[in-house]
Amino acid sequence: MNETSGALGIVTEENVSISMRDGVILRANIFRPDAEGRFAALVHRTPYGKFTSGVEEFVRAGYVVVSQDTRGRYASDGEYTLFTQEDTGDAEDGYDTVEWAAAQAWCNGKVGTFGNSYAAWMQYQLAKLRPPHLLAMSAVSIPTELTEVDWPGAFKVARRLHWWFTSIAPDLRRRKGLAPPHTPSEAVGIWNELEQGRMIGLLPWNRVVRYLPSPLAEQVCDWLENPGRRVWKFAEAHKTIEVPNLDVTGYYDHCCGINQLTGMQQNAASERARTQTRVVIGPWNHRNFGQRKLGDFDFGSNAEVSVRQLQIRWFDCWLKGIDNGTDKEPPVRYFVMGSGTWKSARTWPPDHLERMEFYLSSSGNAHRAEAQGSLTREMPKGAPSDSYTSDPFDPVPTLWDREWFYAVSDRRRLYYRQDILRYSTEPLDEDMEIAGNPEVALYASSSTPDTDLFVRLVDDDPSGLAMEVCYGMVRARHRNSLDKEELLTPNRVFEFRIRMGITACRFKKGHRIRLEICGSDFPNFDRNHQTGKNDLFDAEMAVATVSIYHSRQYPSSLVVWVQR
Repeated sequence: MNETSGALGIVTEENVSISMRDGVILRANIFRPDAEGRFAALVHRTPYGKFTSGVEEFVRAGYVVVSQDTRGRYASDGEYTLFTQEDTGDAEDGYDTVEWAAAQAWCNGKVGTFGNSYAAWMQYQLAKLRPPHLLAMSAVSIPTELTEVDWPGAFKVARRLHWWFTSIAPDLRRRKGLAPPHTPSEAVGIWNELEQGRMIGLLPWNRVVRYLPSPLAEQVCDWLENPGRRVWKFAEAHKTIEVPNLDVTGYYDHCCGINQLTGMQQNAASERARTQTRVVIGPWNHRNFGQRKLGDFDFGSNAEVSVRQLQIRWFDCWLKGIDNGTDKEPPVRYFVMGSGTWKSARTWPPDHLERMEFYLSSSGNAHRAEAQGSLTREMPKGAPSDSYTSDPFDPVPTLWDREWFYAVSDRRRLYYRQDILRYSTEPLDEDMEIAGNPEVALYASSSTPDTDLFVRLVDDDPSGLAMEVCYGMVRARHRNSLDKEELLTPNRVFEFRIRMGITACRFKKGHRIRLEICGSDFPNFDRNHQTGKNDLFDAEMAVATVSIYHSRQYPSSLVVWVQR
């Protein structure tokens, strides 16, 4: 262990050994104020490599930060288990680490936890065991269940591959003495410059396990064999959690944890956890919380938020007892895109929303960007259907960033594609503000026994860009349940109900509201091979003709929730 005193009043202890209940040693870096006294502690547990810097704001605010490599990662002993397994040991390790921190001479016995994504998963794991000295957490950006990260029955190919190869595998390769890459930075270079295209194009996709080190390979294989298995069970864990949580998430965050808020509000084990859990929702993705720009769009200076300062204020209230008004604020603070303003609510979705339904209609040419179909408040007229070809050999490309995180894209970039149906309102006569989860009811048929249906809500500015607001999808065989498969009867009409992601957006006067429909989004999602076989284990693919119906008999529609 090395101890150094920083120039700005911070003492750093490196690789401090912490013994777990089973004798395994985990190691942490500790950052504490260079001053006499005892302080509240903030625990951060991560499989991505513990902090070596970047916590100065916490320390200068009077906290000790304990950043720990989790079991089997980097400097810590033991064997790593991916969170696709139900019993990883991380709950117990987290409990032991919190209680260890509380017993140190520099701690006053009050402990909080913080971190996003996997580190947020770690927090919910330990919180369900109720460590006596844990008073609050800030678990940012993690849903209640692994199946919420993907969509029912589908798999996010690019994000999964990028994560396995650049974030999880390198340290496992180093620990086992395998060939490089041994660090994330090495792996990112190889992925971006050499291997990305080959790996994403693998067929069948389960072959990926051949290129992963043990035990990750075996655990990924099990994941692919059981993609619908629910292993996190945080919805159940809420019933045992006694401390409030501060979450920060985004409309474009694939790990949006909005169900954590509602679950805690309804089921948490203490009144404080039920009434004081908070969430801040902005126009962000999984990597740019608090920033104003994302992809092709700048949401303005009001979208800028200091997440660290939000957390300091949060912990000042619950760990220091400072009366800063945190406990009196509304549970939800959300940014309204298109207006640049923030609003508050008691829960999600906000109260006082009015249901508004738009029906799809066309002249049979909705696949043409220059023509497009219509979204109207009246029952459909004109042609009874539109059709497109869903070709897994030529899928609709994903418009995301290089790391395969959701980037808000200008949908006009795909106007050249003929396999996207587009339905638009007339230019709006006045501003329209929506919030919540838009929903789509589609009546559709496919010439194949399975297909995917993707829907996107778009804010089309005639004088500017066409901004993707939110999206949703369904794999046809799982249209009624993730737990069972129901293949289609080819060319028979079925109803599909698709719930999009959360959003709050003001469509300005003169803009058009647009709904897009297509059959793929690759490599964000794996391709539906449309044969009815297991898409992850079988390489055969088939081309489908998909028809979307809009008639009095089959009134396909879009429902949004309008703020009044």
